Amino acid sequence: MNNWYKFSDDVMRLKDVAKISVNMPEADFWIIRRGSIENVGKPVDDFHEERIGVKIENTEMLFPKYAKYMMMYIWMSGYYRSLATGTTELVNIKVSDVKDIRLKIK
Repeated sequence: MNNWYKFSDDVMRLKDVAKISVNMPEADFWIIRRGSIENVGKPVDDFHEERIGVKIENTEMLFPKYAKYMMMYIWMSGYYRSLATGTTELVNIKVSDVKDIRLKIK
């Protein structure tokens, strides 16, 4: 699998172009922070105070809609499975796990 979001010299971090935190109703989309191993890290369109909100602030570098699709790819690739902590029925990811995602810029 091509893990371009993890291994490249020409990268920026998501936190460089976006505001990322929990309880952010004004976000462009949200990341499921707590749940099953299958759902944790999945980007969604529905606000919930415990979800990680992502608000793209530098739209010249990254469009919000494209960012959501990119995050969907990252989730589908299994990126969060190794980062999730907790029991087998309820796992969590940290806000920093989302902030530190590396994005290719070239």
